[in-house]
Formats: sequence, C-alpha cells, structure tokens
Amino acid sequence: MTPKIIEKLKEIEAKRNIEILLAVESGSRAWGFASPDSDYDIRFIYRHEKDWYLSPWDKDETIEFMTEDDLDGSGWDLRKTFHLLLKSNAALLSWFYSPIVYIKNEKFVELFNPIADACFSPIAVSYHYLSMSKKYLEACRADEVKLKSYFYCLRTALTGKWIIEKGTVSPVLFSELLILVDDVTRTKIENLVTLKATKGESYYHPNDWELFDFLEKTVAENEEKSKSLSGGKADKCEMERVFREVLK
Repeated sequence: MTPKIIEKLKEIEAKRNIEILLAVESGSRAWGFASPDSDYDIRFIYRHEKDWYLSPWDKDETIEFMTEDDLDGSGWDLRKTFHLLLKSNAALLSWFYSPIVYIKNEKFVELFNPIADACFSPIAVSYHYLSMSKKYLEACRADEVKLKSYFYCLRTALTGKWIIEKGTVSPVLFSELLILVDDVTRTKIENLVTLKATKGESYYHPNDWELFDFLEKTVAENEEKSKSLSGGKADKCEMERVFREVLK
C-alpha cells in the first residue's frame, strides 16, 4: 500500500498547493498489532507558501481525507503544529517516533526534533494517556471484551508507565513497551498480539482476569505517580526562529 499512500499524498500536495514535511503511519499498523481489516491511519504535517501566513484572517489548518480502500488521512498545518507542540500534544510527539514513514523532509525534522524534545511535558502527556487508559479499562471490564479495546488499554497504560519510569516520549512500537512487564505478562500479551493478527476489528475475546488485574493496578499506579512529574521547557523564541526557518 505504500506506493498508493505516497501517490495520494502527492495528489493532496498538488491539489491544495502545500508541501508535506512529514507523513507517517499512526495507529495499530504503526504500533505493531494491526488486525487484517485495520485502516491505514496516515498523519502528516504540511506547510503553505510563506505569503499564506501573512493574512490577517483565520484559515483552515487541517486537511482530512478518507478513501474507499481504507486510507484515513489527517494533516495539520505548520502553524497549528507549533501551537499543539507548545501544549506538548501527545499525538504530535508520537508521529516523530513512528516506524513507518511515508514522506520526510530532512531539514524540517532536524530543526523540529530539538524543540519537540524541549516541549515534551511528562505530566501533560502522562495525563493524556491516563485519561485514555481509564476509559478503555472500563470498556474491558466484562467477561468478553473487544480485543481492539484491550490493546488500546494496554498501549495507553504502558505508555503512561514508560513516561513515569523513563521520563521520555515512549516508543511507538508496542513490542518495545513490553520491557516494562514481567515475563509471564509479556507472554500473555504476545500471544494476544499473534491472535489479533488473525481476527477482525470487531472480534470479542474471553477476558483474562489476571491480565485485567495487571491493567487495573498499572492504571492506578500511573494516576498516583503522574502527580509528581515535571512540565515541559518550551522556548517560544526558539520555536519562532525554527518556524521562520522552515518557511524559508
């Protein structure tokens, strides 16, 4: 699908008169636990010509598309990207760690990475994932659970645990998060990854209550420990400099 995805992105560039600076996969395919019928979740950052930013009027800063062959695309303009970065937006930060990259402007990534690291706020991102994991945990509190929901809970809970223990943006690949769990739990999870690769998105699976107990305890620990995390160290002057540099 990669050539078709790149072709679609090039079509968007020409149609909207933009330049895509970074385009990645963001979703179960990037996380490493896709189902056979999973969508392709394409996320991208783009820029307009310099004069576009000199208007006094608010403009649309998002591009979205959905195709019949399951390409789900969503992109943010450069200015919107910087506003979200200042808030340590968890989704945006994760894009730069995606193992599946469709388009990459090397100059942009080289300039952007240092300010992304500075803006990363452990407490803000931790609370983002805590909120998500609590929601998914309740969806998994049943004798039979949608396997997709189970993995969303596992990913968000372990991502929160990573931030607390490592103090960095977590890896996107789910398998890399499994260093945080014991061998028995890891084996259970890896078996479910193998199963998910054979089942559709709507598949329900009997709950493993021991694994659910692990999830519940992890979410509770994350909630308690997140309180003491630090914020980001954004430098707005440096961000402005990088913004202007990208527009050259």
